[in-house]
Amino acid sequence: MGTPEFAVPALRALAARHQILAVYTQPPRPAGRGQALRKSPVHLAAEALGLPVRHPASLKGPEIQADFAALGAEAAVVVAYGLILPEAILAAPLFGCLNIHASLLPRWRGAAPIHRAILAGDRETGVTIMQMEAGLDTGPIRLMHALTIGPEETAADLHDRLSALGAQMIVAVLDNLAAHPLTPQPEDGVTYAAKIDKAEARIDWTRPAVQVDRQIRGLSPFPGAWTLAGGERLKLLRSRLAEGQGEAGQVLHGLTVACGQGAVEVLEAQREGKKPVPVSELLRGFVPPARLV
Repeated sequence: MGTPEFAVPALRALAARHQILAVYTQPPRPAGRGQALRKSPVHLAAEALGLPVRHPASLKGPEIQADFAALGAEAAVVVAYGLILPEAILAAPLFGCLNIHASLLPRWRGAAPIHRAILAGDRETGVTIMQMEAGLDTGPIRLMHALTIGPEETAADLHDRLSALGAQMIVAVLDNLAAHPLTPQPEDGVTYAAKIDKAEARIDWTRPAVQVDRQIRGLSPFPGAWTLAGGERLKLLRSRLAEGQGEAGQVLHGLTVACGQGAVEVLEAQREGKKPVPVSELLRGFVPPARLV
């Protein structure tokens, strides 16, 4: 049960070792200029594997729940599915529903754990295999592994590493459930990873460089931190802390920009209507203004 690209490696890893009775994913959505219906990454991957796909808009109906129970599944694996699982769904599989969650629970329960870990300046994060219950990411833990967050790592980079790690971990757990007993989550250290709001993406250059750098990396590629460069909206996708100081938003050299404290060197950016490019390539045809706002 999953929807975005994050869930695809787990699907493929499970398909190689276990019998998958059905794949549940969100329904196709209108996308692109023509608003044609587009299947989710999990939907496409499941079809490529020859697996049956179900895409109900909700799991609340009795018929949907009966169909799910009729599968006779021993376990359900849930990865960024995007739908609430009612009690009837949680209780249907013999060994319940196992969730691959991209944080070290109980830190960063909720919708955007990868983004929030970088935005908060966490030095590490990881993956938790959790036994699901009715609460939001509150269930007991079967397995947990930590990863160090690199100083220049973006949300996209971390997404890919955690996705691959989660795929390895869920296979290990399902191969031997008895070797991974349930451990209750600690009561201390609970934080919530609220869904990213696009309003968070506008860069305020008066903030310290360390916060601006985290914002750029933590919101890359989506929604993408942005600033105005001579009236043009410029998306900043990679960065690192740099030496230098000046008026907030002042372009010191290249695309190294002064902040309220310190400076940030932008490494990758995207102009409106164009593809993301390294800043070295961007500067061949683009002269940044003296100050970004």
